Amino acid sequence: MVDSEMIDKNHIIANLKEVYDPEISVNVYDLGLIYDISIDEKEGSVDIIATLTSAFCPFADDIISSITKACLAVENVHNAHVEITFDPPFTIDSVPETTRAIMGW
Repeated sequence: MVDSEMIDKNHIIANLKEVYDPEISVNVYDLGLIYDISIDEKEGSVDIIATLTSAFCPFADDIISSITKACLAVENVHNAHVEITFDPPFTIDSVPETTRAIMGW
């Protein structure tokens, strides 16, 4: 595989750290909302499995759109798909300890 076809997972993560949950003001990655990042370099695609803080999140569409755009902004990514799941559901225990400490949780 030619290096120009590589998809940098660290770049995807860095971009996801720029996508914030507007209700909590913490990025979706550090909040623990991203469950999985799958990369298919041959297809130039990224699949994200994520959750939301609530099934009734009023910003769900905006967050999903922003996650998709964050992936598409990475070199060699031509397609991005975000699947939302509530299994397991988001809880405060889903938030990484370092983020909880910063937020005083």
